[in-house]
Amino acid sequence: MLLVALVAGCSSDPDPAPGSGSDRKGGDGAASPAGDAAKQAEKGGTIGAAGSPCALPVTFTLAAKWTAEAVEIDAAADAALAELARQGPVEMACEIDAKPAGNIGYLRVWTADTTDSTPREVLEAFVAADKTAGDAEYRETKAGSLPAAEVGYITTSEVLDESKKERALAVTTPKGVALIHLGGLDSAEHDAMLPAFELARKTLRAN
Repeated sequence: MLLVALVAGCSSDPDPAPGSGSDRKGGDGAASPAGDAAKQAEKGGTIGAAGSPCALPVTFTLAAKWTAEAVEIDAAADAALAELARQGPVEMACEIDAKPAGNIGYLRVWTADTTDSTPREVLEAFVAADKTAGDAEYRETKAGSLPAAEVGYITTSEVLDESKKERALAVTTPKGVALIHLGGLDSAEHDAMLPAFELARKTLRAN
């Protein structure tokens, strides 16, 4: 399941969002972090604590029916898959599937042990590591009560000649970095899943 999902598309507040980033153009336009996520997601379980499907540096509430699975990869046994599960400074730790809730996409949590990088630095390195990414717009925000950075951007597939929205936020905790990314099959699916992303951001706590 993980291999298929990674190959298929690993690479996602009403406050104003200052723009910065590359000049690459996509059919969906710039993916502003200030997008409309007014619809609220129904709450499901909590992820991140010991005993939950994924042990993380943070905890947050999942949208109802979304299901989480820890990502565990043996780099020695599968170097190619291990490479796909790393982007910039972070490694994928948890994959949260929207299909049981009727959407096609994932919230993926990426982590790193480092505690000396700012959330903005982590996000910039994450986006820079995706050679299909452009039109990045960053902003400083809060995730729960934690200082955070958020980015909206566009990825463009040269093979499919299609573009879609992506979004991510990052926080730095005493136990390391946590980055939550929202993709989706396409921009319509991405927009439909934004309430789940917002729920994660608003309920996020250091673990």
